[in-house]
Amino acid sequence: MAPSSTYRLQFSKDTTFDDAVALLPYLDALGVGALYASPLLESGAGSDHGYDVVDPTRVSAERGGEEGRRRLVAAVREHGLQFLLDIVPNHVGVEVAKANPWWWDVLRHGRESEHADVFDIDWDAGPILLPILDAAEDSALSELVVEGSESGDGELRYYEHAFPVAPGTGQGTAAEVHERQHYRLVSWRRGAAELTYRRFFDVSTLAAVRVEVREIFDKTHAAVLGWVEAGEVDGIRVDHPDGLSDPGAYVRRLRAALDRSPLGPDRWLLVEKILMVGEELPASWPVDGTSGYEALREIGGVFVDPDGAGLLTQLAAEHTGARRSLHAVEHDARREVAATILAAEVRRIAALVPVPDTAPSTEEDPGPAAERVRDAVAELLCGFPGYRSYLPEGRAALDTAVTVARTHRPDLADLLLAISAAMLAEPGGELATRVQQTSGMVMAKGVEDTAFYRWNRFVALNEVGGDPSRFGVSPAEFHTALATREASWPRTMTTLSTHDTKRSEDVRARLAVLAEIPGEWAPRLRRWSALHPLPDPSLELLAWQSLVGAWPISAERLAGYLGKASKEAKLVTSHVDAVAEVDEAVAAWPAAVLADATLVADVEEFVARIAGPGRSNSLGQKLLQIAGPGVPDVYQGTELFEYSLVAPDNRRPIDWAGRSELLRRRDEGLLPEVDADGAAKLLVTAAALRLRRYRPEVFDGYRPLHAEGPAAAHAVAFARSPALVAVATRLPVGLAERGGWADTVLPLPGAAADWQDVVTGAAVEGGAPRLGEVLARYPVALLVRPA
Repeated sequence: MAPSSTYRLQFSKDTTFDDAVALLPYLDALGVGALYASPLLESGAGSDHGYDVVDPTRVSAERGGEEGRRRLVAAVREHGLQFLLDIVPNHVGVEVAKANPWWWDVLRHGRESEHADVFDIDWDAGPILLPILDAAEDSALSELVVEGSESGDGELRYYEHAFPVAPGTGQGTAAEVHERQHYRLVSWRRGAAELTYRRFFDVSTLAAVRVEVREIFDKTHAAVLGWVEAGEVDGIRVDHPDGLSDPGAYVRRLRAALDRSPLGPDRWLLVEKILMVGEELPASWPVDGTSGYEALREIGGVFVDPDGAGLLTQLAAEHTGARRSLHAVEHDARREVAATILAAEVRRIAALVPVPDTAPSTEEDPGPAAERVRDAVAELLCGFPGYRSYLPEGRAALDTAVTVARTHRPDLADLLLAISAAMLAEPGGELATRVQQTSGMVMAKGVEDTAFYRWNRFVALNEVGGDPSRFGVSPAEFHTALATREASWPRTMTTLSTHDTKRSEDVRARLAVLAEIPGEWAPRLRRWSALHPLPDPSLELLAWQSLVGAWPISAERLAGYLGKASKEAKLVTSHVDAVAEVDEAVAAWPAAVLADATLVADVEEFVARIAGPGRSNSLGQKLLQIAGPGVPDVYQGTELFEYSLVAPDNRRPIDWAGRSELLRRRDEGLLPEVDADGAAKLLVTAAALRLRRYRPEVFDGYRPLHAEGPAAAHAVAFARSPALVAVATRLPVGLAERGGWADTVLPLPGAAADWQDVVTGAAVEGGAPRLGEVLARYPVALLVRPA
């Protein structure tokens, strides 16, 4: 059974299980249906996310340990809530080798370790490469020291890094001991091209786990499934299924385990699958849906004015001096990451391609034949229309990848066809498996983490699961998407903000206003950029949009964000090849901007212009998400206006006491203004969540409703049943400019009975009430017939 809604909490040493217990009365009063917990297993020290699990057999001690977890589960049950757990099957953390007992044992004993099969290691490539030394590898190796006994209990140390010494290998100098180990410490620069174990994306400190092997699945899931069998978990969200060898087989195995719950076989199972526009989950997966990024695109997109596309496109082209399509930028970025930070994965795949050499090669000089194979693999990985295929399902995605690759490199057609044929002949084979696993890595790193920081025409659309080339979502497309969700995936999660989004829902909602007033935005961006330039013009587009979107923002927060963004873009600096003068200029920019009193006044004036319409958009998308089909998730803190950028900015401390006080005032009948304190958003959120929790029967079905009158285009509305209607204002600047709603009406379903707006408590006459009256107090309304 799916909950009425979820509330995501990010656990850490600063937000413990006992802290969550103390929050439950507030979450219960807010109307939440389930606590949605970030990973709870033991993770790296100080981790603020939990996706770097170091020991899947025990609960995080920093977060409260097993006893704390039990107290939390008991408290959740006492409040009548469900418990949704996020799990990480794809990888474990190995940054601190000693913190991960399985990894430590593998480093010590090599292939003889009892845990050797847990990790996806290329044992035939020689010792495990650990890229942790400084760039100057030879001099770094001279810094190694051996500590401990010669019998094998000792450690090889490089500053704060410690590694085990194999039994009987502790004699001699540190260099001699190092050469006898099952691993080799190498420069961090060698990891991208030479790494010998599969990892999460390009993160060498997260080593992939072979959960496709039944014994390893059982070993890595013992704790979590023990909680399931004890009736302590109502549902599971699976992180990064696209990294798995066979995601379909994995979720089928997980579904079978969930069906053994004493709570019954109808447990909730979600996957963090990023769907492209028009893409569907594989039909064979026994899951209830995704973690909701497609809903984010659809709901946020309907508040974007498509008429702003032309001028904003022209502005970006003029400012950067280039007019390039998003598709071209994405392909270049995917090709770049395949050739650089993911080169090790490409090499490993290329070694599996069953084609004869067409040119002489040796182990020392692989020659043009091997290079052609690597080029063909890289091009194929860059051609997938989504993250990956799931052969034998999804063959169309592979066919598209081959076609796209042949278009870019027709000279590689023979190899591309050979790779495709081999994959189709053995869809469960190693070649097909690794191509499909790696195409998702190329997509994530090339598009989300590179192109989305380069193509900055209108960054409200540059979001996980988004397509910035599509300028918003029409009301017709919006209604089709939500009707499809209700018909096909009624138990899927929907979201507006997550721990992974590039910017919070309220930043996107405020930036959406720029599409209504591009003529006011363009001269300001040009003027501000001339006063305070950055090393890259595309970064300027991103920086000024981020500044007004997240305003007020400190220099420290903005510097941290822009430093990350500039390195992700990889145009003038990068994580791998940092350019000191660029990094210094980017770091100094926010403080210089905020010290310019005249410019700050100009920025504040413009933010005042867009802040009100932005809040209208925020309330609108929040109501449509919570009232719409699927199970809505509220990311921690976003029941108030919350203007955060990408992590770690979106994991800052939250004022829970302030939120509790605002909720108390709401329950005293006070109707707040729509202003910066966010009480109006809390009002809307609580009203909708409570209705979902206590009257679930009215959230059944989906029917678009269409306003009639001169301002009809500014309303988006739907009925979930004959007893529930949600309506929100879209394009509020244009609505104000035309003088408001005038005599625009919203025909309501059913007989002309009375309704009540649960946001304000006001009565609304049935039939076709005037929107100017329905939306007199707030830009949204949630109408319900009395029970």
